[in-house]
Amino acid sequence: MTVDPYAEGADIAGGAASPRFLYALNPLAKLAAPLPAMLLLVFVRDLATPLAFIALAYVTLLIGMRFTRTIALTLFVALPVAVAIVGFGLAVWTDPANVSHDVVVLQIGGWTLYGGAVQVGLATALRLVAIVALALIAGTTTTGPDLARSLVQQLRVPYRVGYTAIAAFRFVPRFRHELDLIRQAHRIRGAHGGRGPFAAIARGAGYVVPLLAGAIRHAERVALAMDARAFGAHPTRTERHTVPFRARDVVFILIFWAVSAALFVLV
Repeated sequence: MTVDPYAEGADIAGGAASPRFLYALNPLAKLAAPLPAMLLLVFVRDLATPLAFIALAYVTLLIGMRFTRTIALTLFVALPVAVAIVGFGLAVWTDPANVSHDVVVLQIGGWTLYGGAVQVGLATALRLVAIVALALIAGTTTTGPDLARSLVQQLRVPYRVGYTAIAAFRFVPRFRHELDLIRQAHRIRGAHGGRGPFAAIARGAGYVVPLLAGAIRHAERVALAMDARAFGAHPTRTERHTVPFRARDVVFILIFWAVSAALFVLV
């Protein structure tokens, strides 16, 4: 049985119906919209601006994408925990001579953690999380093949590069599928059973050879398929899946840029 990991829900940006608007946008639009804000956030030093952009990213994601358990855990657990851990770590590493000594947060022996250091660490952590949250707008609603197709169709990236990227994206889930099959086969045969770290190492070592063999077979089949289709023989190729750049993509970019500029000015 041939398994195509991208068969279900493929070509979302190409016009397939979706209840959330982010899936209907061109991948380049979802990258271009938050990119200026992500670049400017590198130079921000206050707390309010990154908080405002985190709120903007969360609102965009809540409205525009379908939520899964992984995404919910990332937004509401992983990112807040990252702010706390990174903020505290950076506060500890901040040179006390360069911060305000008005507020003492923690004192252990001769070491003192000042409020100014905590503010610096928290501001840096919020900047990093704001950049990550803005990147999730494109990252969570775009497939790798659609991004490669849009680069070829809109930015005129050579299709040799784009199709190679698509082949690489398709290889990863296929590799995962073959690993699942190998695990099931080993489980049926009772190979490397037992519990504990040594049994886990033995099981992992037993997966290496069949995975490499499967990867080589798949690479040979992809190479033969490309040769059979005269890959690289002509300067351009026709596209089965189109990822158009529509007026709504321009509107989304302009609205996002306008809101970002307003936040930088007002906050």
